[in-house]
Amino acid sequence: MEKYLEAFKTAFSGTLEWTWKSILFDVPWYTNYFWGLIIISLLIWLLEIAFPWRKQQSIFRKDFWLDGFYMFFNFFIFAIAISGIYKILEVVFGDLGITAKSLALVDITGWPLWTQLLIFFIVLDFVQWFTHILLHKYPFLWQYHKVHHSVKEMGFAAHLRYHWMENILYKPLKTFGIMLLGGFEPEQAYIVHFLAIAIGHLNHSNIKITWGPFKYIFNNPVMHLYHHSYVLPEGKYGVNFGISLSLWDYIFRTNYIPEDSGTLKLGFPGDEKLPKGFFGQLFYGFGLSKK
Repeated sequence: MEKYLEAFKTAFSGTLEWTWKSILFDVPWYTNYFWGLIIISLLIWLLEIAFPWRKQQSIFRKDFWLDGFYMFFNFFIFAIAISGIYKILEVVFGDLGITAKSLALVDITGWPLWTQLLIFFIVLDFVQWFTHILLHKYPFLWQYHKVHHSVKEMGFAAHLRYHWMENILYKPLKTFGIMLLGGFEPEQAYIVHFLAIAIGHLNHSNIKITWGPFKYIFNNPVMHLYHHSYVLPEGKYGVNFGISLSLWDYIFRTNYIPEDSGTLKLGFPGDEKLPKGFFGQLFYGFGLSKK
């Protein structure tokens, strides 16, 4: 037990210290996710202001500040809070003889850097796409994902408005994806992480981008807006599940873009029952009706 408590304390204090050092610019700039998130957010918000898709939407749209708080809560506060628990699980698996190497399907350590980054990006994106489908398909997971889909006006910060329980599912599955690569994360993996933040922000932004012929590879705001549509095609529990890549939706035929006016009603049937404030949403989904 002492070993697990020590692992918890070390991970918790280490994550907290790294975050504080990031705020103070005391870490390498390319690993500073605190200010990186702020810079990316400001840049895309400025693009929203300069080139708005839905021109009637206010610059400070509905729930702008709530979503802004969610960005920092999910990306930093909750990450600090949960870091110790993940470290304990890592120690437990180690004690059971389960390591990253034991699940490795391929060793990419000797491959060219650009190939390592590409494979890392694709594997993580597919895992997140698959996880996203689970969040929509199973009612007990959808209860938590409803928080993300309660967005009524789309903007960049909606990207990180999600229930903390989603981290409980996403994090282990993303870790599993890395374990399939032998637990290997490329030295320049920060490129992938920052790219994912930027694409996620863009996909939720009030900017009309389709990428032309590259729409079959990269997700975009038009495609993702239909993911948040109040009305879904008959018999579907969701469409356009792509995170950074639209590729998986086109391959598995979960793509759906009937038009591109951007005038959709967003949300889901019954969304008026979901708490409007952060603390109400924080505890939402436990023992509530599945309707």
